[in-house]
Amino acid sequence: MTINQAFDHFKNAGDIRAARIITDNIKYLPWWRVLIISGKLRRGVPVAKIIHKKWFYGLAFYTNKYTLDPRPDTETLVSAVISDNPSHPKILDLGTGTGCIITALVKNIYGASGIGVDISRGAVRVAKRNIKNHGLITKVKIVRGSFANKNLTQEKFDAIVSNPPYIAYGDKRVDAGAMHDPKRALYAKNNGLAAYEQIAVNAKNWLKPNGHIYLEIGAGQQTAVKKIFHNAGWKFVRTERDISNIARVLVFTF
Repeated sequence: MTINQAFDHFKNAGDIRAARIITDNIKYLPWWRVLIISGKLRRGVPVAKIIHKKWFYGLAFYTNKYTLDPRPDTETLVSAVISDNPSHPKILDLGTGTGCIITALVKNIYGASGIGVDISRGAVRVAKRNIKNHGLITKVKIVRGSFANKNLTQEKFDAIVSNPPYIAYGDKRVDAGAMHDPKRALYAKNNGLAAYEQIAVNAKNWLKPNGHIYLEIGAGQQTAVKKIFHNAGWKFVRTERDISNIARVLVFTF
């Protein structure tokens, strides 16, 4: 099958943008593979999950069924950390997924290093692959663990970052693409707040004096998350808004 024929199949199954991205990134397209990819497009599988690549903060990341696809909203989190930490911070990334957050930070902050943690074995493999692809194996360590475990690490960090699961079970606002992301990385108990409750209690053990924690939150969660951290003894620093002017990142110190 020619590239033009494959392009037409993908355009009919998805749209012209999807067709262009797929044909630009996948060069081996026999007829059977074109049919498989077209079927995925009709089922709403995101293009990133098909080509196994998503761009984030100007960097390309491998992604698959074990990880969330990096999203533009999360770039707000990265920018907030960069603005506060001009050089040599030690960073802990809780729920690292693809490793896109810790990678973008270490790539953009002079002398930065850190650890990315995820409870999913599949996500840990993906993050390690991305760290290697970006030449950061001497600067970033990826480990399997849970932020629900207060003994996760004995180290102290200048900055802690997290884009935890924050969608309430049953929330109908989830976009179609997220249906193909791992549910463990999307949904949390207690109306989407359970991960914040765990982090608020345990992250105090991992932060250096005068350090900061940066949390991505869902739309409308600002008041609830601030209350959780206030009750756990944290001091609120500021809110960062995303490109849609939605409160997307909360910053605290302890």
